[in-house]
Amino acid sequence: NRFLLSLLVCSKSRTSGSLKICSKSIIFEPDDAVKVFFFFFSQIYLIKEENMVAPYKYERVKKRVTFQLEVPGKTEDIVQILLQLHRASCLDKLGDQTAMVAAILQSRLARTCFDKNSFQHVTENPHMECVAEMVSPLVTNAGHVCITDCNLYFQPMNSYPMHSYVNLCVFTVCVKGLEVFCTENDLCSDIYLKFYSTKERDELYYYIATFLENHIAECTAESYMLQWQRGHISNYQYLLHLNNLADRSVNDLSQYPVFPWVISDYSSTQLGQSPSNTDTHLRTPITHTHAKKYLERYRDMPEPHFMYGSHYSSPGYVLFYLVRVAPEHMLCLQNGRFDQADRMFNSVGETWKNCLEGGTDFKELIPEFYGSDSSFLKNLLGLNLGRRQGGGRVENVELPPWASDPDDFLEKMRLALECQYVSEHLHEWIDLIFGYKQRGSEAVAAHNVFHPFTYEGGVDCDSIEDPDQKIAMLTQILEFGQTPRQLFVTPHPQRITPRFHNLSATPSLSSSELSPLSPSMESFEDLTEESKKMAWSNMNKLALQSCHKIHKEAVTGIAVALSSCLMLPDDKIVVCSSWDNNVYFYSIAYGRRQDTLMGHDDAVSHICWRDDKLYTASWDSTVKIWKCVADDISSNKRTQFDLLAEFEHEAGVNTLDLSPAGTLLATGTKEGTLTLWDIASPLPLNQLTCHSGKIHQVAFSPDSRHILSVGEDSCLVVTDVQTGMLIATVHAEQEQRCFCWDGNTVLSGGMSGDLSVWDLLSSKVIHKIPAHSGAVTCMWMNEQCSTIITGGVDKQIILWKPEY
Repeated sequence: NRFLLSLLVCSKSRTSGSLKICSKSIIFEPDDAVKVFFFFFSQIYLIKEENMVAPYKYERVKKRVTFQLEVPGKTEDIVQILLQLHRASCLDKLGDQTAMVAAILQSRLARTCFDKNSFQHVTENPHMECVAEMVSPLVTNAGHVCITDCNLYFQPMNSYPMHSYVNLCVFTVCVKGLEVFCTENDLCSDIYLKFYSTKERDELYYYIATFLENHIAECTAESYMLQWQRGHISNYQYLLHLNNLADRSVNDLSQYPVFPWVISDYSSTQLGQSPSNTDTHLRTPITHTHAKKYLERYRDMPEPHFMYGSHYSSPGYVLFYLVRVAPEHMLCLQNGRFDQADRMFNSVGETWKNCLEGGTDFKELIPEFYGSDSSFLKNLLGLNLGRRQGGGRVENVELPPWASDPDDFLEKMRLALECQYVSEHLHEWIDLIFGYKQRGSEAVAAHNVFHPFTYEGGVDCDSIEDPDQKIAMLTQILEFGQTPRQLFVTPHPQRITPRFHNLSATPSLSSSELSPLSPSMESFEDLTEESKKMAWSNMNKLALQSCHKIHKEAVTGIAVALSSCLMLPDDKIVVCSSWDNNVYFYSIAYGRRQDTLMGHDDAVSHICWRDDKLYTASWDSTVKIWKCVADDISSNKRTQFDLLAEFEHEAGVNTLDLSPAGTLLATGTKEGTLTLWDIASPLPLNQLTCHSGKIHQVAFSPDSRHILSVGEDSCLVVTDVQTGMLIATVHAEQEQRCFCWDGNTVLSGGMSGDLSVWDLLSSKVIHKIPAHSGAVTCMWMNEQCSTIITGGVDKQIILWKPEY
């Protein structure tokens, strides 16, 4: 419990501060924060005299320390707690000690409840109250959680710290916890709550989502990936989101956020772009220089196999970096002592060298290296961290010569993290830490295998019956380090980076040159690209130009119609596919059918023309590529077509699309399967069932990085071309039949006849436009994105133009 007190030593001097009674020790924090005192129960002799709580006798220095309460009436309660905890510390077995401490805690929690006098408003209505623990570095604090229709409260059982309340938050659900991130305008700090059951955690989660109107739910890894790929969030922000989703928290030193090393030069006076070492590190663990040795040991080792005897993130490593701003945590972790001076965080360059060449040091970095607060690099508290073997005192961290001061160091680190080179390779590091190279055969191939205890689910602690073994195992897991929860099981796609100048040819980089947003590095975009961007930015302002009802049946294809139609590049021939299994060629000049291609055993559902080749998709489960043999297909003669390739599917093919470069083919089947093909090979590159029914349309993004598909399951699905990973699924209110898109924004036509403008990053419809009186079945857009034509079951075609 927290009380004002006095500390009396031999000289009878008095020091005011706070007393924390923990499960295994008493911690006294003086108000001047010069020194923290740790008194373990095994060294405490308890007496009771007036308002004195406990004298302390330390065998070596023979000093007596007495705590004197300045809050009368609390002495009896405090002495009882101390006696109970002292008895627990005297038990021989660790399991018995833990069980007794837990029993003491539960008995005290049972006698208390949430104090509703702490509500911020008298009109607040409580919906749920339960017991939980607030997790902070190396300490958990039990108390009561209460949620009302306005706020979320945590009230510690011991009133230290004082109760917290949150009314605006982002929250992340962990295994048995809930992390709450307050907005910048909130007066409270972020809190990490651990519950005693997942049921209570889930119930609180439900009430937050139901009653707290201002809450913001955490997005999925796929959603953040899409935002990162498109440049809407920075590398730093994306890594923070991934750490959050992988249950990493700054409130838990055993699962602290992990960040990569991105600079390999810590000895030059100017920071040059030398990507060789950094590139290798982003592709493989930081221990790559000793990979052969570790691989041999791995192969010769009996089960369980592992390559590294320690981890890249552990409480000791985190406090190695943060000792100057959080000395109390290191003292707590190391029984009241700092580490030896030569093993402290003395130099950035030395630390990098040890990690790269030492063979036993695998430390990655922490977010602070890319933040704005440089205090962790300076000994602002004037701590006595010892003297090194050379005689020098441990003070501020030694920085690389290219950094003028700690703030300049952090600025260059931030700029390096966001530069083009790192952006293009960061996905490889993500594969190691959060992705498919974290476990299994891919981890072995990447030399990325750590001790089984470090992986989620690596040890089933609930199956360990012996309490001493169970506590020892949990302690080992917490102190050894833990691998983040695996977020991706397929290769992570690369970031889409602007067409910058080649940075590797630059001899040295200033701060401005490192920035990916430097004006001198921006690529030139022609007027056509600018006009496309402008058109898409005004897609929610489509204006109807004209409407024509000239067909007898539903309009199913548009070319500037049958199952599908297109105009050949010479504007002399219209090609139409038909439900009667044929493809027809119509001469515009002669006004009649010129030729017929009978190439399928079922309806021809979709056709495409590229580089004098015809691509046909059919419900007979094939896609075929045909080559026109005639020199001039527009001549009034019958034309011969040779079959160049055939791509077989397991179900009828309903749609297809070619990548802008014409090298990749995407197909969608009646059973919801999307398949990606290399035109030069009949074998699929990637195949996944991304819809629960027929796929109506598939289309590559203009940069060929993604494929968008819509189906009769009312979903819009974005798939990464490089990895075949499904990275976004948007559920529409109604089935969408057709669309055009620019990679970020989608214009789609639905069953109701409306046109919808979608923002894929937010997964929301940003505008709706009334169009047809029935389903919109086809859509065409010119290359400049300045004209749109839609067709529908109402037998109409409508011409649209964006208004500027």
